[in-house]
Amino acid sequence: MRTAPVIATAEGTRREAFGPTEWALLAGIAAMWGSSFIWIAIGLDSFEPGLIALLRLALGAAAISVAPRSRSPVERADWPGIALLGLVWMAAPLVLFPLAQDLGVSSALNGMVNGAMPLFTALVAALLLRRIPGRAQLGGLIIGFAGIVLIAVPSAAQTTGTAIGIVMALSATVLYGLAANIAVPLQQKYGALPVVFRAQLVAVALVAPFGLIQAPSSAFSWPSLLAMVALGVFGTGLAFIAMSVLVGRAGATRGAVAIYFIPVVAMLLGVTLRDETVPIVSVLGVALVLAGAWLTSRRERSAG
Repeated sequence: MRTAPVIATAEGTRREAFGPTEWALLAGIAAMWGSSFIWIAIGLDSFEPGLIALLRLALGAAAISVAPRSRSPVERADWPGIALLGLVWMAAPLVLFPLAQDLGVSSALNGMVNGAMPLFTALVAALLLRRIPGRAQLGGLIIGFAGIVLIAVPSAAQTTGTAIGIVMALSATVLYGLAANIAVPLQQKYGALPVVFRAQLVAVALVAPFGLIQAPSSAFSWPSLLAMVALGVFGTGLAFIAMSVLVGRAGATRGAVAIYFIPVVAMLLGVTLRDETVPIVSVLGVALVLAGAWLTSRRERSAG
């Protein structure tokens, strides 16, 4: 019996316009991942980047393990795909983003770079499926990315981030785009919990040496530890499950539209919690992001 290739994607199980379930998943993902860069910044006050990555992965896996469904069996033939997912969706990006912020890239700019994920997701999906997204979805991606650029311009002008840090954040975003496509057929076959839980266990094993090496140079503080709890349970546990479910229902390209809301959430949190000012151009960018998200979520036309 032939088995599917390790690197593969698939259509979403639902081509219709987003319903209440899809919008609820999208809102939850945006809230949890949109706040993650603030939690990382608080963590960096006391912890080294490697320890942050290890703590959030371990706490995320612990949160998922509470659900008995997470331990449902998977076929041996699918373990290579799950292991690859643990590397490109979790281990590598969750180390790269804290490293980028530690090198001086602001949390806002990190979020802006992360907003480009749907473009990379669509590119990988087009290559794997050998077709481009529908006109409405492609237009939504372009409009949404234009909004991301408008939101990012003021932050990019003020950032003290180094070129190396920005490359790290961009590399993490490219890996996210690849991972979203790998997750689709696995989620559709097993559901989110068994796939995400095993991928996170792989990621914990991969990140553990880096995190343990950096542990002695970290200091303890309650704010940083509590930030890791929020980052692990929500941003690394529940958010990955929600994203896996969303891409399984809507497909990688349409599901990745949730990422467009991350900069919006980050901006709102900056205003309310950090007393930051928002330029008018960023407000226009938010409007374009919302318009792009709406277009991308529209019903897909069947091929042919």
